[in-house]
Amino acid sequence: MTYQTIILDRPADGVAMITLNRPERGNGVVPEMAADLINALNALDADLTVRVLVITGAGKQFCAGADLVEFKRYLENEHAAAQEPYNARVLFPVTQKVVACRLPVIAAINGGATAGGLDFALACDIRIASTAAKMGETYIKLGLAPGNGGTYFLPRLVGSGMAAEMALTGDIVDAQRALEIGLVNQIVEPDSLIPTAVALAARIAERPRLAIEATKQQLRQSWHTDLQTSMNASFWAVAALTYSDDLREGVNAGLEKRTPEYNRPKS
Repeated sequence: MTYQTIILDRPADGVAMITLNRPERGNGVVPEMAADLINALNALDADLTVRVLVITGAGKQFCAGADLVEFKRYLENEHAAAQEPYNARVLFPVTQKVVACRLPVIAAINGGATAGGLDFALACDIRIASTAAKMGETYIKLGLAPGNGGTYFLPRLVGSGMAAEMALTGDIVDAQRALEIGLVNQIVEPDSLIPTAVALAARIAERPRLAIEATKQQLRQSWHTDLQTSMNASFWAVAALTYSDDLREGVNAGLEKRTPEYNRPKS
């Protein structure tokens, strides 16, 4: 499949990388990019040779959220009021797919990540930022409330008070501040961003595929369940994995003091 607004490649075994490729517009999302992302995510979700996904942006920005030129065109449509909100057509489906897909997703935040672009990064499982990155929940500066999951993701990462400050002021935070408040996992120099993200993805990809997928699912479910419900779900996940070839290989490798060879059929 060919894509018009993204680049899809395989930088390491078991690792896929999507690069948002509209640098002239700050990688702002338009319907064509949303369609490309959904198609790529669906294809990767079905490809069992891929275990981890890295998402980054071309040029100087990660993602500016909705493309404001396209958004203005939408607002000027005399029938806009009768249509579903712009973000429901463009941003929501992509963010929902990132959350729902079986692959752990690492956001390699190379530059600006604002409004829906920040929320897109927040929907990923891990965030690594360049020291050049700038992040902000900037909807309020446009007269909007956070519209792409930010009010869900942000308090869970940085706490309710800091989330309220970011969302109500629309202030931009630099990479160091983002690290301090827990918005990102780590920061690295710009030249090291992609190698660092790919290396982390490759480390995860070495783990057994079924366990990777079950772990992501359990972590996501824990955000909106109580302890007992979470433990019950974990019980059944572990029960299912108990009969996998990978678990047998892991146990045998531990006993034999060798590196396990996962994801290969066992006789």
